[in-house]
Amino acid sequence: MNGVPITGHTGLTCLLGSPVAHSVSPAMHNESFRYHGLDCVYLAFDVSPEEFETAVDGLIVMNARGWNCTMPHKRSMFERVDVKSQEAELIGAVNTVVQENGVLTGYNTDGKGYMRAVEDAGYDIIGKKMTILGTGGAAASIIAQAALDGVPEIDVIARKGHSWGETEKVVERVNAGTDCKICMYELADQVQMKKSIDDSAILVNASSVGMSPHEDSCLVPDQTFFHPELIVSDVIYNPRKTKLLRMAEDVGCNTFNGMYMLLYQGAYAFELWTGHEMPVGLVKEKYFS
Repeated sequence: MNGVPITGHTGLTCLLGSPVAHSVSPAMHNESFRYHGLDCVYLAFDVSPEEFETAVDGLIVMNARGWNCTMPHKRSMFERVDVKSQEAELIGAVNTVVQENGVLTGYNTDGKGYMRAVEDAGYDIIGKKMTILGTGGAAASIIAQAALDGVPEIDVIARKGHSWGETEKVVERVNAGTDCKICMYELADQVQMKKSIDDSAILVNASSVGMSPHEDSCLVPDQTFFHPELIVSDVIYNPRKTKLLRMAEDVGCNTFNGMYMLLYQGAYAFELWTGHEMPVGLVKEKYFS
Protein backbone atom coordinates (compact mmCIF):
# COMPACT_ATOMS: atom_id res chain seq x y z
CA MET A 1 0.00 0.00 0.00
CA ASN A 2 2.50 2.57 -1.26
CA GLY A 3 4.93 1.73 1.54
CA VAL A 4 2.41 2.17 4.38
CA PRO A 5 2.53 -0.83 6.75
CA ILE A 6 -0.89 -2.40 7.27
CA THR A 7 -1.71 -4.10 10.57
CA GLY A 8 -4.77 -5.33 12.38
CA HIS A 9 -4.91 -1.94 14.09
CA THR A 10 -4.48 0.28 11.02
CA GLY A 11 -6.77 3.29 11.14
CA LEU A 12 -8.72 4.18 8.01
CA THR A 13 -8.98 7.64 6.51
CA CYS A 14 -10.14 8.29 2.98
CA LEU A 15 -11.57 10.49 0.26
CA LEU A 16 -15.14 10.24 -1.01
CA GLY A 17 -15.92 11.81 -4.36
CA SER A 18 -16.36 11.26 -8.07
CA PRO A 19 -13.99 11.32 -9.86
CA VAL A 20 -11.08 10.76 -7.47
CA ALA A 21 -8.47 8.83 -9.50
CA HIS A 22 -6.49 12.02 -10.14
CA SER A 23 -6.28 13.01 -6.46
CA VAL A 24 -2.90 13.67 -4.84
CA SER A 25 -4.48 13.35 -1.37
CA PRO A 26 -3.58 9.64 -0.85
CA ALA A 27 0.07 10.37 -1.62
CA MET A 28 0.35 13.37 0.71
CA HIS A 29 -1.52 11.80 3.63
CA ASN A 30 0.22 8.42 3.45
CA GLU A 31 3.59 10.20 3.24
CA SER A 32 2.63 12.11 6.39
CA PHE A 33 1.54 8.94 8.22
CA ARG A 34 4.93 7.37 7.40
CA TYR A 35 6.76 10.46 8.59
CA HIS A 36 5.08 10.35 12.01
CA GLY A 37 5.13 6.54 12.28
CA LEU A 38 1.33 6.42 12.51
CA ASP A 39 -0.53 3.17 11.86
CA CYS A 40 -3.02 4.73 9.44
CA VAL A 41 -3.79 4.61 5.75
CA TYR A 42 -5.58 6.96 3.36
CA LEU A 43 -7.52 5.63 0.37
CA ALA A 44 -9.64 7.21 -2.37
CA PHE A 45 -13.12 5.86 -3.12
CA ASP A 46 -15.10 6.82 -6.21
CA VAL A 47 -18.63 7.13 -4.81
CA SER A 48 -21.69 8.26 -6.78
CA PRO A 49 -24.38 10.48 -5.22
CA GLU A 50 -26.68 7.45 -5.11
CA GLU A 51 -24.10 5.49 -3.10
CA PHE A 52 -23.13 8.32 -0.75
CA GLU A 53 -25.30 7.48 2.27
CA THR A 54 -24.37 3.79 2.08
CA ALA A 55 -20.67 4.68 1.89
CA VAL A 56 -20.90 6.91 4.98
CA ASP A 57 -22.79 4.21 6.88
CA GLY A 58 -20.02 1.76 5.98
CA LEU A 59 -17.28 4.10 7.21
CA ILE A 60 -19.08 4.48 10.54
CA VAL A 61 -19.48 0.71 10.91
CA MET A 62 -15.79 0.22 10.06
CA ASN A 63 -14.84 2.89 12.62
CA ALA A 64 -12.97 5.04 10.13
CA ARG A 65 -11.13 7.83 11.92
CA GLY A 66 -12.21 10.42 9.40
CA TRP A 67 -12.50 11.28 5.76
CA ASN A 68 -12.50 14.02 3.16
CA CYS A 69 -15.32 14.78 0.76
CA THR A 70 -14.87 16.34 -2.63
CA MET A 71 -17.36 17.00 -5.40
CA PRO A 72 -20.19 16.15 -5.56
CA HIS A 73 -20.60 15.32 -1.85
CA LYS A 74 -19.68 18.41 0.20
CA ARG A 75 -23.25 19.67 0.66
CA SER A 76 -24.61 16.17 1.30
CA MET A 77 -21.95 15.67 3.96
CA PHE A 78 -22.96 18.96 5.57
CA GLU A 79 -26.49 17.59 5.98
CA ARG A 80 -25.22 14.28 7.37
CA VAL A 81 -22.81 15.34 10.12
CA ASP A 82 -23.91 15.70 13.75
CA VAL A 83 -21.73 18.69 14.68
CA LYS A 84 -20.54 21.50 12.40
CA SER A 85 -17.62 23.89 12.76
CA GLN A 86 -18.15 27.64 12.49
CA GLU A 87 -16.80 27.88 8.97
CA ALA A 88 -18.80 24.86 7.81
CA GLU A 89 -21.99 26.48 9.12
CA LEU A 90 -21.24 29.65 7.16
CA ILE A 91 -20.32 27.83 3.95
CA GLY A 92 -23.01 25.15 4.08
CA ALA A 93 -20.56 22.46 3.00
CA VAL A 94 -18.20 19.98 4.65
CA ASN A 95 -14.96 18.64 3.18
CA THR A 96 -13.47 17.02 6.31
CA VAL A 97 -15.12 14.70 8.83
CA VAL A 98 -13.83 13.46 12.17
CA GLN A 99 -15.61 10.42 13.57
CA GLU A 100 -15.65 9.51 17.26
CA ASN A 101 -17.94 6.75 18.51
CA GLY A 102 -20.34 7.29 15.63
CA VAL A 103 -20.53 11.06 16.13
CA LEU A 104 -19.56 12.92 12.97
CA THR A 105 -18.03 16.40 13.24
CA GLY A 106 -17.83 18.33 10.00
CA TYR A 107 -15.28 20.96 9.02
CA ASN A 108 -14.45 22.88 5.88
CA THR A 109 -10.69 23.31 5.50
CA ASP A 110 -10.71 24.69 1.94
CA GLY A 111 -10.83 28.35 2.96
CA LYS A 112 -8.24 27.79 5.68
CA GLY A 113 -6.06 26.15 3.06
CA TYR A 114 -6.37 29.20 0.83
CA MET A 115 -5.61 31.68 3.60
CA ARG A 116 -2.57 29.63 4.66
CA ALA A 117 -1.42 29.63 1.02
CA VAL A 118 -1.63 33.44 0.98
CA GLU A 119 0.55 33.55 4.07
CA ASP A 120 2.92 30.94 2.63
CA ALA A 121 3.35 33.09 -0.49
CA GLY A 122 4.49 35.94 1.79
CA TYR A 123 1.44 38.20 1.84
CA ASP A 124 -0.65 39.77 4.59
CA ILE A 125 -4.18 40.58 3.42
CA ILE A 126 -5.84 40.97 6.83
CA GLY A 127 -7.52 44.37 7.01
CA LYS A 128 -7.44 44.73 3.21
CA LYS A 129 -10.06 44.36 0.49
CA MET A 130 -10.41 41.20 -1.64
CA THR A 131 -12.14 40.63 -4.98
CA ILE A 132 -13.24 37.09 -5.87
CA LEU A 133 -14.14 35.91 -9.36
CA GLY A 134 -16.72 33.14 -9.49
CA THR A 135 -19.29 31.49 -7.27
CA GLY A 136 -19.51 27.91 -6.06
CA GLY A 137 -17.69 25.85 -3.46
CA ALA A 138 -14.20 27.35 -3.66
CA ALA A 139 -15.54 30.91 -3.65
CA ALA A 140 -17.83 30.20 -0.69
CA SER A 141 -15.06 28.67 1.39
CA ILE A 142 -12.67 31.54 0.70
CA ILE A 143 -15.35 34.16 1.42
CA ALA A 144 -16.19 32.62 4.78
CA GLN A 145 -12.65 32.03 5.99
CA ALA A 146 -11.32 35.38 4.80
CA ALA A 147 -14.14 37.09 6.69
CA LEU A 148 -13.47 35.06 9.83
CA ASP A 149 -9.75 35.84 9.61
CA GLY A 150 -10.27 39.60 9.37
CA VAL A 151 -10.64 40.60 5.71
CA PRO A 152 -13.07 43.53 6.08
CA GLU A 153 -14.47 43.82 2.55
CA ILE A 154 -15.01 41.34 -0.30
CA ASP A 155 -16.51 41.91 -3.75
CA VAL A 156 -17.73 38.80 -5.57
CA ILE A 157 -17.97 39.03 -9.36
CA ALA A 158 -19.51 36.19 -11.34
CA ARG A 159 -21.92 35.07 -14.00
CA LYS A 160 -25.45 34.74 -12.68
CA GLY A 161 -25.49 30.97 -13.14
CA HIS A 162 -26.60 27.92 -11.18
CA SER A 163 -24.33 28.55 -8.17
CA TRP A 164 -25.17 32.27 -7.79
CA GLY A 165 -28.11 31.61 -5.47
CA GLU A 166 -26.14 29.28 -3.18
CA THR A 167 -23.33 31.82 -2.91
CA GLU A 168 -25.87 34.55 -2.14
CA LYS A 169 -26.97 32.50 0.88
CA VAL A 170 -23.35 32.17 2.03
CA VAL A 171 -22.86 35.92 1.63
CA GLU A 172 -25.98 36.62 3.68
CA ARG A 173 -24.76 34.34 6.50
CA VAL A 174 -21.25 35.80 6.46
CA ASN A 175 -22.51 39.39 6.37
CA ALA A 176 -24.76 38.62 9.36
CA GLY A 177 -22.21 36.58 11.30
CA THR A 178 -18.98 38.55 10.83
CA ASP A 179 -17.75 42.13 10.53
CA CYS A 180 -16.97 41.66 6.83
CA LYS A 181 -18.98 43.52 4.16
CA ILE A 182 -19.56 41.42 1.05
CA CYS A 183 -21.21 42.54 -2.20
CA MET A 184 -22.03 40.51 -5.31
CA TYR A 185 -21.89 41.89 -8.84
CA GLU A 186 -22.55 40.39 -12.25
CA LEU A 187 -19.59 39.64 -14.49
CA ALA A 188 -21.08 41.65 -17.35
CA ASP A 189 -20.63 44.88 -15.35
CA GLN A 190 -17.02 45.51 -16.34
CA VAL A 191 -17.03 49.04 -14.92
CA GLN A 192 -17.75 47.55 -11.49
CA MET A 193 -15.14 44.83 -12.01
CA LYS A 194 -12.49 47.47 -12.72
CA LYS A 195 -13.54 49.50 -9.66
CA SER A 196 -13.50 46.43 -7.39
CA ILE A 197 -10.06 45.35 -8.56
CA ASP A 198 -8.68 48.90 -8.32
CA ASP A 199 -9.77 49.03 -4.67
CA SER A 200 -8.45 45.56 -3.77
CA ALA A 201 -5.16 44.25 -2.42
CA ILE A 202 -5.82 40.77 -3.81
CA LEU A 203 -7.78 39.27 -6.71
CA VAL A 204 -8.78 35.60 -6.53
CA ASN A 205 -10.06 33.49 -9.41
CA ALA A 206 -12.22 30.94 -7.58
CA SER A 207 -13.88 29.71 -10.79
CA SER A 208 -12.81 26.90 -13.12
CA VAL A 209 -12.25 29.34 -16.00
CA GLY A 210 -8.71 28.85 -17.27
CA MET A 211 -8.40 25.24 -16.17
CA SER A 212 -6.86 22.70 -18.54
CA PRO A 213 -7.75 22.07 -21.35
CA HIS A 214 -9.13 25.63 -21.62
CA GLU A 215 -5.91 27.46 -20.76
CA ASP A 216 -6.70 30.43 -22.99
CA SER A 217 -9.82 31.42 -21.03
CA CYS A 218 -9.91 34.23 -18.47
CA LEU A 219 -12.68 36.19 -16.73
CA VAL A 220 -10.64 39.42 -16.70
CA PRO A 221 -10.92 41.07 -20.15
CA ASP A 222 -7.41 42.55 -20.40
CA GLN A 223 -4.37 43.84 -18.51
CA THR A 224 -5.81 47.30 -17.91
CA PHE A 225 -7.86 45.78 -15.08
CA PHE A 226 -4.71 45.14 -13.00
CA HIS A 227 -2.58 47.53 -10.98
CA PRO A 228 1.05 46.74 -10.10
CA GLU A 229 0.43 46.51 -6.33
CA LEU A 230 -2.28 43.88 -6.84
CA ILE A 231 -1.72 40.29 -5.69
CA VAL A 232 -3.36 37.91 -8.17
CA SER A 233 -4.12 34.30 -7.25
CA ASP A 234 -5.88 31.39 -8.87
CA VAL A 235 -7.38 28.32 -7.20
CA ILE A 236 -6.50 26.40 -10.39
CA TYR A 237 -3.23 24.44 -10.38
CA ASN A 238 -3.52 22.72 -13.78
CA PRO A 239 -2.04 24.54 -15.60
CA ARG A 240 0.23 25.96 -12.93
CA LYS A 241 0.23 29.31 -14.69
CA THR A 242 -3.22 30.26 -16.04
CA LYS A 243 -3.86 33.03 -18.53
CA LEU A 244 -4.97 35.21 -15.59
CA LEU A 245 -1.63 34.75 -13.84
CA ARG A 246 0.36 35.31 -17.05
CA MET A 247 -1.52 38.54 -17.77
CA ALA A 248 -0.99 39.76 -14.21
CA GLU A 249 2.73 39.00 -14.23
CA ASP A 250 3.14 40.95 -17.46
CA VAL A 251 2.13 44.14 -15.65
CA GLY A 252 4.24 43.43 -12.58
CA CYS A 253 1.71 41.82 -10.21
CA ASN A 254 2.76 39.18 -7.70
CA THR A 255 0.94 35.89 -8.35
CA PHE A 256 0.43 32.37 -7.02
CA ASN A 257 -1.68 29.38 -8.04
CA GLY A 258 -3.89 26.87 -6.22
CA MET A 259 -1.33 24.17 -5.47
CA TYR A 260 -0.71 25.18 -1.89
CA MET A 261 -4.40 25.71 -1.16
CA LEU A 262 -4.72 21.99 -1.97
CA LEU A 263 -1.75 21.17 0.23
CA TYR A 264 -2.85 23.19 3.24
CA GLN A 265 -6.51 22.14 3.22
CA GLY A 266 -5.15 18.59 3.52
CA ALA A 267 -2.72 19.63 6.24
CA TYR A 268 -5.58 20.96 8.38
CA ALA A 269 -7.53 17.72 7.87
CA PHE A 270 -4.49 15.64 8.82
CA GLU A 271 -4.09 17.56 12.06
CA LEU A 272 -7.78 17.15 12.91
CA TRP A 273 -7.51 13.36 12.51
CA THR A 274 -4.13 12.78 14.16
CA GLY A 275 -3.21 15.74 16.37
CA HIS A 276 0.07 15.94 14.40
CA GLU A 277 1.17 18.58 11.93
CA MET A 278 1.58 17.44 8.34
CA PRO A 279 5.26 17.66 7.29
CA VAL A 280 4.43 20.21 4.61
CA GLY A 281 8.04 20.80 3.61
CA LEU A 282 8.50 17.12 2.78
CA VAL A 283 5.15 16.87 1.03
CA LYS A 284 5.89 20.00 -1.01
CA GLU A 285 9.24 18.62 -2.12
CA LYS A 286 7.89 15.19 -3.13
CA TYR A 287 4.50 16.02 -4.63
CA PHE A 288 4.25 19.76 -5.37
CA SER A 289 7.65 20.69 -6.81
